[in-house]
Amino acid sequence: MDRGLLAMAGVPQAAPFEAEAGLAGEGLSDADIMLQVKAGDDSAFEYLVQKYRRPMVNFMFRMAHNNAAAEDLAQEVFLRVYRSRESYEASAKFTTWLYRIATNLAVNHARDTRHERPENTVSLDEPDQESGHTLDLPDRTPSAEDAIVRRERVAAIRQRVQALPERQRIAVVMHKYQQMEYRQIADVLKLSESATKSLLFRAYETLREQLKEFV
Repeated sequence: MDRGLLAMAGVPQAAPFEAEAGLAGEGLSDADIMLQVKAGDDSAFEYLVQKYRRPMVNFMFRMAHNNAAAEDLAQEVFLRVYRSRESYEASAKFTTWLYRIATNLAVNHARDTRHERPENTVSLDEPDQESGHTLDLPDRTPSAEDAIVRRERVAAIRQRVQALPERQRIAVVMHKYQQMEYRQIADVLKLSESATKSLLFRAYETLREQLKEFV
């Protein structure tokens, strides 16, 4: 996160390591910490930025497929969190509220840039740097053809995932790469848990059917 840009936007900067140690030591939930932000504790906001900056950038990169856009969108998420601090209510998990903001931004960005070609693309077939998880589509092709087949498969998976209905695509990214549980995805998307499971089931079935030649 570019601290200079946050400062220019009127977001305060606190001493990061002191804030993190103090708040973590108090055993407060993220919602409690956000309530401290609401009460005017800027070090509490810095703690949340540090804690969720990397997950937000990762999420936005999976949604936007562009490094610069991912950084900008993640920064905008935290700006909106800060600007909304006075109206925050701890009626749901902090991460549910956070990902609702992030999801709305990602969807709007996708709609605004749908005719633009991504600068950098990434496939859900690529293992996540933190979790190591993939879409579990094993490659049994002889090693002599690995390079060609992998390029084709990467391109195919990216295209198929991008072509999923909007909610299915968001749910797949949250489930597979953000490691979010069904209940939390349901809360973010404002669906029932059963509806979320059905949404993901349809998404994965669609991907497996469309990508069966690569399995």
